[in-house]
Formats: sequence, structure tokens, C-alpha cells
Amino acid sequence: MKDTERLRMLERPSGKIDVVLDTDAFNEIDDQFAISYLLACPERLNTLALTAAPFLNKKAASAGEGMEKSYQEILKLLSLMEGRHQPPVLRGSDRFLPDETHPVASDAAARIAELAMAHSSENPLYVAAIGAITNVASALLLQPEIAERMVVVWLGGHALHYTNNKEFNLYQDIAAARVVFGSGVPLVMLPCHGVVDVFTLSKADLETWFIGKNPLCDYLARNAIREAESYAAGTPWTRVIWDVTAVGWLLDGEGRFMADRLTPRPMPEYDHRWAQDPCAPLCRYVYHIRRDALMQDLIRRLTA
Repeated sequence: MKDTERLRMLERPSGKIDVVLDTDAFNEIDDQFAISYLLACPERLNTLALTAAPFLNKKAASAGEGMEKSYQEILKLLSLMEGRHQPPVLRGSDRFLPDETHPVASDAAARIAELAMAHSSENPLYVAAIGAITNVASALLLQPEIAERMVVVWLGGHALHYTNNKEFNLYQDIAAARVVFGSGVPLVMLPCHGVVDVFTLSKADLETWFIGKNPLCDYLARNAIREAESYAAGTPWTRVIWDVTAVGWLLDGEGRFMADRLTPRPMPEYDHRWAQDPCAPLCRYVYHIRRDALMQDLIRRLTA
């Protein structure tokens, strides 16, 4: 891909676009907000599929169990969204990549590749990935030419100035991240600590702006409060809803919600650091979140 073409594809979208959201929805409470926000914006975001990503932690004994729980959580969330667009939901990888050359076959990877091939550099598919990026990497390994037909918006890793880059979405499948970063696909980076971690909600925010508005908002708020109070009951707390920012970037043609810049794309290393090459292809790097503006839009759309 020529640099001029990549830069054109990395411009912020201003019209209606086609989107796939790849999500580890059962892992935390923020994916649910992101899915809800995405589907509340049909005039701008045409959601073609929701794909379940693998994850492994205390909520899932294996990556495959994490993916299946995420698949079921997506379906549960859609059941609360009567009257809204119900996109297809696909199961993703049941394990992380074994290395940087072998994909993990799944319905999600196959569908991402199929949808991307139906697009072009002039009209790309936007893939917002808010978990381990296994499904997207597998799609690229299955069909490398899709790198010229889609834009990947990934929430993962920490800010480039951090010395320790051991972030959940990244360290679960570093091989997958290296496949995506090395593929040449137009890439938008949303780093976690150092950038997105300002996008927080408190219990008072949830009780004031969400509870009692509709069944979906009740579920989102009570789920977030229950999760936070499982470890912080009786103390003042806030909870980062990281994944909303990936959807926010897709909507932010006017730059109201965040600031970004073009920078040579880094490469995630297995020792949990960013390797930086000033001659690498450019990516778009979000470096600042305007928390209140994005939060106001999220609340407005979800409570409408």
C-alpha cells in the first residue's frame, strides 16, 4: 500500500461507515457500554457484525470459554435493545494464535475477511477491536489482501511513553498484535494507561444519568456498580469504561471527543515494551480524550 493511500484511509470518517466490532464482552463491564453506544448510532455506523473475542482470566478458565461467555453476553445485551438494529453475532477464536504465521480458524475471522473483501480502499470496512486482537489477526493471515480494504481501530497497549507495555488486550496475544501491526493495515491506536484511563464513571454518575432511564441503561449501570463494589464497597471509586472510546473515534469526525496525531507505528515486543522505528508506516495515535464531551454524547444516545 502506498503511503498516500494509507494516510487517506486514516482520515477520520465523516459520513456513514460500515463497522464490525470485535469484543471480549464478558471480560469487563465496558464492552457492554461500547456495544450499546455503537448500536445507538445507526445514522453514522452501519454495524455489519459483532464478533466474540477470546480472553482468559478469573472469569474464564480458557480462552475458548472466555470467547463463548462473550458470545452469550452479546446476545444478552441485544435482548435488551428492542427496536434497535440487531446485527449478526459470530463466535471467534477458541484460543490465541500459536505463532505469527498460523491463523486460528473461526466464524468471526472468516466473516471479517469476507466483509473486508467486499470493501475497498476508497470505501473501507472499519474493524473496531476492543479485546485481544486474535480474530482480526487470523483474518489477515487467512486473506492478507484485506489489509488494503479495512481500517483497524484497536484499544490495546499503553501509551508510547510507558516503559512497561503489559496491557491485558495486548499481552494475552502478543503474536496477534504483531501480525496486525506488521501487516500494513491502516491502524488507529487507542492506548489504555496514559490516554484512555481518564474516561471514567463513578457510582453517582451511574445512578444519576443511567438508572431508571430504560432497561438497557439499568443493566449497564447495575452491572458496573456490582462489579466495582465487589472490590471497592464502602470507598469512593471510579471505573474506566475503556472500550467506549473506540466507538467514539469512529463518530468523531469533528474532533470533539479526542485528539490524535500521525506517528510511525510501533511494534509490540514479547518483553512488554514498544519497539519504535522512525521509518515505519504511519498510524493514527490517540493521545488525549475529552472525557466530558464523549460522556455527554454517550449518555444522550443511550438514554434517548
